[in-house]
Amino acid sequence: MSGTSLPRTAAASNAAAGGTESGLPSVVLTGRPNVGKSTLFNRIVGATVAVVEPTAGVTRDRLEAQALWNGCAFRVTDTGGLAGADGDPFAPLVAVQTRAALAAASVVLMVVDGRAGLQPSDRDVADEVRRLGRPVLLVANKCEASQALAADFYPLGLGEPLAVSAIHGEGVGDLLDLVVDRLGGESGAAAAAVEPDENHPVAAAFVGKPNVGKSSLLNRLLGRERLIVSDRAGTTRDAVDVPWSVGDAHFLLVDTPGMRRPARIERHSLEHWSARRSARAVERCEVAALVLDAAAAVSEQDKRIAGLICDRGRAAVLVLNKVDLLPAGGIAATAARVRDALPFLHYAEVVPCSAQTGRGLQALPGALERAASAHRQRLITSALNACLRSAVAAHPPTAIAGSPARIYYAAQIGDRPPTVCLVVNRPHALTAAYVRYLENRLRERFDLRGTPLRFAFRVRRHRALALRRPAADA
Repeated sequence: MSGTSLPRTAAASNAAAGGTESGLPSVVLTGRPNVGKSTLFNRIVGATVAVVEPTAGVTRDRLEAQALWNGCAFRVTDTGGLAGADGDPFAPLVAVQTRAALAAASVVLMVVDGRAGLQPSDRDVADEVRRLGRPVLLVANKCEASQALAADFYPLGLGEPLAVSAIHGEGVGDLLDLVVDRLGGESGAAAAAVEPDENHPVAAAFVGKPNVGKSSLLNRLLGRERLIVSDRAGTTRDAVDVPWSVGDAHFLLVDTPGMRRPARIERHSLEHWSARRSARAVERCEVAALVLDAAAAVSEQDKRIAGLICDRGRAAVLVLNKVDLLPAGGIAATAARVRDALPFLHYAEVVPCSAQTGRGLQALPGALERAASAHRQRLITSALNACLRSAVAAHPPTAIAGSPARIYYAAQIGDRPPTVCLVVNRPHALTAAYVRYLENRLRERFDLRGTPLRFAFRVRRHRALALRRPAADA
């Protein structure tokens, strides 16, 4: 890659050394398309992480998740396989991703289809896997009807086939017993016992419309081609989690499929499930990085995605990609235009950058970390009340249909995002404009860049704790 370079990360160094990005041993699933690799992956990790469809070639980027069995932790990697689906233009790129995962594997699970029997492409995959010199377990999936179906695969020369049914869970426990045994023995890499992680990484989901450069941005941050990139819309189909560290900061970067208008997506189609993965990524992340094309106008779909981030109460960063396409001096005007178009994300920092050249990307980790820190922030009660006393004294609430609203006391009652409860006499007399005024004053006093700030109200009819009196620290 050309352009500005980022510091080499611990994840990149570890991957180059042949380990997984998490430091745990790696179990990699491979095989020809449509043998049930993603179903088995979901079964092993105990969650629906990978999109599962009867169509061949659904999985493109490799997916990773941590699994735990008998007190041992390891990383499981789902791949698109080495033998691409017929006519799939992404097959060569998928194979590159698969080979990269296999090169770092501690144990390889070669998955075959017990119902379909031995296929020529199974032999091709087995030949390549055998040349790796890695411990291999041959897994005959879809054997719920009869375990005898697994016997067809002895000619592959990969040892005794293990009959399983990923969809029903049959035989998966026996498979995992063998995996843990291989990790502790033949591979020479002991499975790691799970320990509490006191330094939780910042979960940052990169979301946006198709073809705005989400995967390209993540590849540039990671310093390697971890995610498949193409000019074709819909290249990314799964939400892909990638651990990443830079300096002392630790992140879990989530690449997501592009989100189109719901009206343009056929219900229960592959794109429908991919869009649901993107929405779920927003729900489980701490910071949502909304990627926008700096050279294009803010669309209605951009606004819908921003609205989803706001509704879920997530911290946010606005990432203006492709600023290399802007005329000289056009970045400030573009940033202002984006802010005007997305007023409900007024709290988000704007990071102008270019995945193509690397320009501006050094600012992105800091913006993500600041947003996450603000999202978790606990406000000191005495400082909170002092700030609100000053705000009310400078601009008291206007009387609406009777006596004016009086704010007696304030306390933070939640975080992620920070939520402040105002004890008042007449909540309905506080207008939305006045609440925004209070929010702006709190943002001036506290560093809340990147996070929404929410208010709750509780009615109190006497004035014992009025804000005009000193408030004790919580």
